[in-house]
Amino acid sequence: MAQITAIISGKGGVGKSTFTAGISKELSARGKRVLAIDCDIGLRSLDLLLGCDEQVVFDWGDAILGRCEAQRVIIDCSVDFAAAPLTDDDAFTAEALSSFIREVAPKYDYIFLDAPAGVGKGFELAVKCAKKVIAVTTPDNICVRSCSLAIDQAEKLGITDFSLVVNMFEVKPVTKKRLLNLDECIDATATGLLGVIPVDRILAFASVTGIKPGEFSPSQQAFYRIAARFEGEKVDLVCE
Repeated sequence: MAQITAIISGKGGVGKSTFTAGISKELSARGKRVLAIDCDIGLRSLDLLLGCDEQVVFDWGDAILGRCEAQRVIIDCSVDFAAAPLTDDDAFTAEALSSFIREVAPKYDYIFLDAPAGVGKGFELAVKCAKKVIAVTTPDNICVRSCSLAIDQAEKLGITDFSLVVNMFEVKPVTKKRLLNLDECIDATATGLLGVIPVDRILAFASVTGIKPGEFSPSQQAFYRIAARFEGEKVDLVCE
C-alpha cells in the first residue's frame, strides 16, 4: 500500500507545489510508482508544474460525485497525477477523498497530497487523508511562524510524523541576519529537517515552463538528496 504524505505550508509563495512536483519526479526517476494529487480546490496549479494541464479531463471531484470511475481521473504525465476540482461541493469530505485514494492506492509506492497554503478546507482534506506531513517554508520569520502554526494544526488533526523542508535558502542573507539560519527554522517549527533547497533561478524558470532543471543544477541536486533521505538513506542535507 502507498505511503501517503501531505505537503503543507503556512503562507503561499514558499514553493510548496514546486516541491511536490520536484520530489514526485525525483522519486519516479528512482523507479518508484508515484501519484501526485492536487488538493487546492478552485486554485489548482500542480497540473501546470507537471506539464499536463491540457490533459486534464476529469478531477477527483468527478469521481466522488460519480461522474467517472476513479482510474479515469489519473493522468499519466511526468508522474501520475490527479487534479483538484475547480469548484467546491459539500460532497468533498475527507472520508470521500480517502475513499478515492484507497481505490487508486494499490498500484503506488508514494502518494503526495499538495495542500493549499493556510489551514482551510483543502488543508484539512489533505492532512486527514495522510499519514505523514512535509512542511515547506522559506527561511524568513513570517513564513516560518505560519509554517509552525500549520504544523500545530496538522498535529491537532492526528499527524505525528512531520519533517521540514527549507526552500529558497541563501547563505549571504543568513550571515547578514536578514534571514533565519537552519537551526532557527528547526527550533521555531520543532520539526526535523528533511532537506534544504537553495535559491535557483533555473528552478523558477522550470516552474513556469515545466522543463526539468539540469542534472547538476543546485535545486536538482537538492531534490536528489531529499528523495534519498525520504527513502531512509543517509546523505548530506546540502551540497558541499
